[in-house]
Amino acid sequence: MDISVVEARDLPEAWFLCLRRTLTHGREYVVQRGSNVGHRRKELDLIVLKVVQPGNRPLVPDVPQGVPPPSSMEYVENYLQYLLTSFKADREQYTYGEDLEPQIPEVIRMYRQDGYDTNQAFMAVGDRNSIRLPDPPCLRCIDTRIRSGKLHFIAYFRSWDLWAGFPSNLAGLQLLKEYMAGEIGVDDGEIIALSKGLHLYDYSWELAKSAARMS
Repeated sequence: MDISVVEARDLPEAWFLCLRRTLTHGREYVVQRGSNVGHRRKELDLIVLKVVQPGNRPLVPDVPQGVPPPSSMEYVENYLQYLLTSFKADREQYTYGEDLEPQIPEVIRMYRQDGYDTNQAFMAVGDRNSIRLPDPPCLRCIDTRIRSGKLHFIAYFRSWDLWAGFPSNLAGLQLLKEYMAGEIGVDDGEIIALSKGLHLYDYSWELAKSAARMS
């Protein structure tokens, strides 16, 4: 497997860099199972993404004129409830918040009461039955670390839509991280994200090329 390592200053730069990397190095194949069966994907084998200053505003990318924006802060702020709370609409199979809601205060308590030097402040998404869902959760864990007085997130996505999912997911995680850092009493830190399924669907390839070329 080819391991892509990308380091970005902030979230918008991370998106543009990953667009370019996926367009040039992504493996093209036809989806046989999962979302959008029959469509083609360009997908990186494995990516390790480090965002040094994810709190820089704006959190979502500003795309060139003529390219539809992949996300917006209005959307991200609404999406945040799916990270912080167990709210789930009738049509939805799952939300990340169903699992994260009870774990977030426990991680905060753990750091505040027991100290920063621990490897146990890990939040899981999904369980052993998730594999039986038609579309299992994409985000599977948020690990955390406090170093040099800053809270860092390490997140793993089993599958990750780069065009629309990536900017909303990371902006939402950043807002969650800022909230948790404030509750713990530390500064905001980095985001490190890993995925063996960062991809672009065929219907977004031309948009991605336009955005990557003009950024």
